[in-house]
Amino acid sequence: MIGRDILGIEDLTRAEIELILETAERMQEIGTREVKKVPTLRGRTLINLFFEPSTRTQTSFEIAGKRLGADVVNFSVGSSSVTKRETLLDTAKTLDAMDPDCVIVRHKVAGVPHRLAAVLGAPVINAGDGAHEHPSQALLDMLTVKEQKGRIEGLTITIVGDIAHSRVARSNIYGFSKLGAEVRVAGPPTMLPAEVESLGVKSFTNLREAIEGADVVMALRIQMERLEGACFPSVREYAATFGLDRAKLRYAKEDAIVMHPGPVNRGVELSHELADHRPSVILDQVRNGVALRMALLYLVAGRRRKTADGESRAASAAGEE
Repeated sequence: MIGRDILGIEDLTRAEIELILETAERMQEIGTREVKKVPTLRGRTLINLFFEPSTRTQTSFEIAGKRLGADVVNFSVGSSSVTKRETLLDTAKTLDAMDPDCVIVRHKVAGVPHRLAAVLGAPVINAGDGAHEHPSQALLDMLTVKEQKGRIEGLTITIVGDIAHSRVARSNIYGFSKLGAEVRVAGPPTMLPAEVESLGVKSFTNLREAIEGADVVMALRIQMERLEGACFPSVREYAATFGLDRAKLRYAKEDAIVMHPGPVNRGVELSHELADHRPSVILDQVRNGVALRMALLYLVAGRRRKTADGESRAASAAGEE
């Protein structure tokens, strides 16, 4: 996978997903050391190119890069030439001329990481593009489930909320399905894409039916700044019907875990009590996000310039150390 773009879970094979998860499991040990740093990517330069706000993803990519010994540059859109009407492609070509080893991209428009990957010599990791995909989030979710349950094959995963507008939902559907889980989605009819079952999932508008016997229940953030009134009558009604609390969770398996990609609208997607206590594994997801992103950077940023056909020209980081 050295030098390869990571643009979506849809593009990855089961074997590639398993390789990433296995690598992340090895990376977890680094986070337990007193000195949380190794020289694996020493001399490499990573650029965080975020055109949307982010706390968890941008920070964990930065920490991941630094723990591997890389130099990490956080690109600030507000203080860049983007404010002077520089085009996206001109910005990308400018950064590429500085010879980075990996570019991590987040953008509100679906497809932007793919467009940049076509012109950049460095590998591109998609950190979320519109409502398309968020591959690193799905991978850390899979890592967390594997850590908590010991397996993914044969589990029932229920995703609740705004499926139609969620890049997290789409990536998780692809990923968990490829690893042999049964995936269900639930939400108001206005939040369920008409074609969602074509992805191999079961869809529900009744929460109890959706979480009946589930091993994992994942709530998604409701984008209240954009959706209230458009997709559901009110926040109160959504919380009463689809918000998770212990009373609703009793229909899932007794040892079911609760997940959320964050940030959480407390009292809407999750009750305060459920967000802060087991079976919630939200903070485990955050912790695993660093190890997972370390694995991605290790696998793709080893020696990185791509040829015209997208293949890496050089050897892996492991082979050089």
